[in-house]
Amino acid sequence: MRSDLGTKLAALALLCFVLPSPSAAQEEASLEETLNQLSGDAAAQYLAPVSSSFGANLNSGWFHRAPKAVKLGFNFEAGFVAMGSFFPDDATHFDVEGSFRFSDDEAAMILDYWADQPDSPDFESIPGLEDYLIDQITADAYRVGISGATVIGAATDSVTVAYGGDTLSYLSEEYVVPATDVKLPFGGFGDLADINLMPLMAPQLTLGTVYGTQFTLRYLPAVEIDQDLGEFKYLGFGIQHNPMVWLDMKLPVDVSASFFTQNMKVGDLFECSSTAFGVNASKTLGWRFLNLTPYAGFMLENASMKVSYDFIVDTPAGPVTQPISLDLESENTSRLTLGLNARLGIVNWNIDYSLAAYPAISTGVNLAF
Repeated sequence: MRSDLGTKLAALALLCFVLPSPSAAQEEASLEETLNQLSGDAAAQYLAPVSSSFGANLNSGWFHRAPKAVKLGFNFEAGFVAMGSFFPDDATHFDVEGSFRFSDDEAAMILDYWADQPDSPDFESIPGLEDYLIDQITADAYRVGISGATVIGAATDSVTVAYGGDTLSYLSEEYVVPATDVKLPFGGFGDLADINLMPLMAPQLTLGTVYGTQFTLRYLPAVEIDQDLGEFKYLGFGIQHNPMVWLDMKLPVDVSASFFTQNMKVGDLFECSSTAFGVNASKTLGWRFLNLTPYAGFMLENASMKVSYDFIVDTPAGPVTQPISLDLESENTSRLTLGLNARLGIVNWNIDYSLAAYPAISTGVNLAF
């Protein structure tokens, strides 16, 4: 397991992949340490599936019925909702062209490859040549092809940087460094490698009904997850309104317009936010404390993940740090949700499925009064 906090909040997968466990810390880098080796172009592609899956999860599980068209009623629910988003088949691998600055170790790998070629120079017989070439290769960023596993791809699918070669001069001689592939020491990340579904869980409170309106709250108190990373914070709220409360007419189903928004933050490394609005409808069959409620909804949605970290390159002159800030947008822009809620006494249980670019399933258990 990754950490005590990650174990307790295992469904909050963001924590699980940001922090390594104490026992694994010597063997496996944290996600932040992994990102330290990636330029912004590659990191955006590497993290894209996680951004979209968290967006799909955050916008799931908000409702399991529409409020009644009553001016004053009482409805209170408290419980948990668990969500899971499924990854498309093409989300496990990326291939992008971008800017990348090689470290001295990576430059040495390029020269090691060259040394095995028949047209390579005899580095031992030309004093200073190898060090000079490493200095030149690491001096600035190259435009390269970068490919390999995304964060959820296979651990064996190493992220690879395609060095295109270069012509460098030393002591009036020109040396043509050949193109080669440089494999970075990671592929799919840790426990996220090869997973098919990204989980998330949140406590949820719902209170209504006032003039056809009910309110929903998701909240976790701020918790310091790591002295370096800082605090984990999570807050979301939503509102559903049944406009039939203002009209002198009745429909065979309850309907509502809805709006939901939330924010999740992990120190200065990650910040996820989402917004969704749309319409939903439901029909309760049975009695107050024993019933079934099929429900459906259509939502327009957006979500983003902001990632901030330092791209650190070891060069012969010392480490070079480049601050990176990414704003990743979720692929989901709309969803159709179909679900069923069952009530037995004061216990509500619901399950639904959302059709979207990143499909999602959610289920919730609530005490209802």
